[in-house]
Amino acid sequence: MDSKTDSYQASVWSARPDVLLSSRTPVGLVAGSGRFPIVFAEKARSVGLPVVCVGIRYEASPALAEIVDRFYWAGLGKMGRVIRYFKHQRVERIVMAGKITKAVIHNPWRTLQLLPDWRMLKFWYGRHRRNNSDDSVLLGVIHEFEKDGMRFESALDLCPELLVSPGVLTRRQPTRAEQNDIAIGWELAKEMGRLDVGQSVAVKERTVLAVEAIEGTDQAILRAGQLCRAGGFAVVKVAKPQQDMRFDVPTIGCQTIESIHKAGGRVIAIEAGKTILIDQDDTIRLADRYGITIVAL
Repeated sequence: MDSKTDSYQASVWSARPDVLLSSRTPVGLVAGSGRFPIVFAEKARSVGLPVVCVGIRYEASPALAEIVDRFYWAGLGKMGRVIRYFKHQRVERIVMAGKITKAVIHNPWRTLQLLPDWRMLKFWYGRHRRNNSDDSVLLGVIHEFEKDGMRFESALDLCPELLVSPGVLTRRQPTRAEQNDIAIGWELAKEMGRLDVGQSVAVKERTVLAVEAIEGTDQAILRAGQLCRAGGFAVVKVAKPQQDMRFDVPTIGCQTIESIHKAGGRVIAIEAGKTILIDQDDTIRLADRYGITIVAL
């Protein structure tokens, strides 16, 4: 890793915790699944920042409606509706938080299931994208919102404390064999990130068990457990070399630890300064209970 780059990014984040507070106009929140949207909304409320939230239906937590100033539901295919909601509330700045289940776009009869609006249909079937990788799609979505005068910012500008610091975070230290597996997994995960395939790999005895793709980290971990009944494997989850901190930032939490425990894994290695650790105390406590190592490199 480039220590100079990491030091520069860390200084930028630490110097910009109030960037979203430069105006009291509401910030928009596009919320997917998981705890991250809730943590962001709670932090915004604690500092008096109004939040207009659009929850992705079947993904976002209904609890968000009790935390934010305005809450709306919208389906995954309703880009035009989301833009209208934000314009109606005079939102100019937007953050993304939480996971979106991407596999649904490959279901049979997806058009009937998702019922995309005209804005989404024009976007999805347009020819301006090279491919439909995560980065291509999300950057295209950002461009669509920019057409209506809205810009995306990183949710981490408001809560940089969620980014994990380097070190072994749990009581259990990785063994020498696990360190070797981490080194192999790190190199491969970075290459998969560069190709925009996924951000996680599972390794046991220097053998790659599973590589994350569209299914997401938890499912990749469970697949590794099915292929390695003996357990004891390491999971490596890193940021992409070209990581855009506005979206798709690698995130772990209690659910990740539960998945590793269920699959029989013993270690998860993450990238310090570029990985979100949700509910850090609870996550570390759970890992210690299961004898799982969390190491941030």
